Amino acid sequence: MSGRVAGKVALITGAGRGQGRNHAVRLAREGADVIAVDVPGAYAEIDYPMATVEDLAETARLVEAEDRRVLPVTADIRNADALRAAVDEAVGQFGRLDVVVANAAVCKLHAWHEVTPQVWSEVVDTTLTGTWNTIAATAPHLIAVGGGSIVAVGSTSALKGTPFFAPYTAAKHGVVGLAKAMANELARHSIRVNTVHPAGVRTALTGGLKRLDELIGTDPSLGPVFMNALPTQWVEPDDVSSAVVYLASDESRYVTGTELKVDAGNTNR
Repeated sequence: MSGRVAGKVALITGAGRGQGRNHAVRLAREGADVIAVDVPGAYAEIDYPMATVEDLAETARLVEAEDRRVLPVTADIRNADALRAAVDEAVGQFGRLDVVVANAAVCKLHAWHEVTPQVWSEVVDTTLTGTWNTIAATAPHLIAVGGGSIVAVGSTSALKGTPFFAPYTAAKHGVVGLAKAMANELARHSIRVNTVHPAGVRTALTGGLKRLDELIGTDPSLGPVFMNALPTQWVEPDDVSSAVVYLASDESRYVTGTELKVDAGNTNR
């Protein structure tokens, strides 16, 4: 362990598996204690299964294997009051909070005319409103310790007009604007707010993209939007976690309001 975030306490949403679990384990490996937040259960309109209680327990086990303290927290980031209460209780147990990784998000693959009000609500309420709720619930604790780092996980869809993902693309663009606004408002408290933008990441979420080839087939001119410059279709969760660790650490102490791409050149095309 190199201790790049030694002595810090980090809260990660969507920590039950996938990117969130990987961020939790990597931050623990670098010396942080972890508050791992997720909400077991299903979304009516999402094509892939959500994390379970057992998944969150496995994340906790993996963090403990790095010889760090961990507190698994069941909380729905769409519920601002419940999330704030859960965060306050968790931070009270650790005594401080230094790093927030607003990672939780859901997406749904649709042509625009297939997007129902329920699909729009499920995606935007989690991906954008949930990110806002996370920042609003945690910022007072960062202020209390004299500063810290908030990392919001974006996407290439936050930086370009990704077709067939209209609600997700809108929500992730909103995350960028939110992060930039909060970077300005929280700067006087020595709190940095940045975003990380991966290309497609190989996680359970990618199981919900089975219709992509079908939808591209309706307009083949849109296919290149999804192509990376580097010769890979996916990036791995650990690639994204490396960026998260950097932004969580004091190595990035003067980095704020920045969009850090881990996109294999996708948005450079």
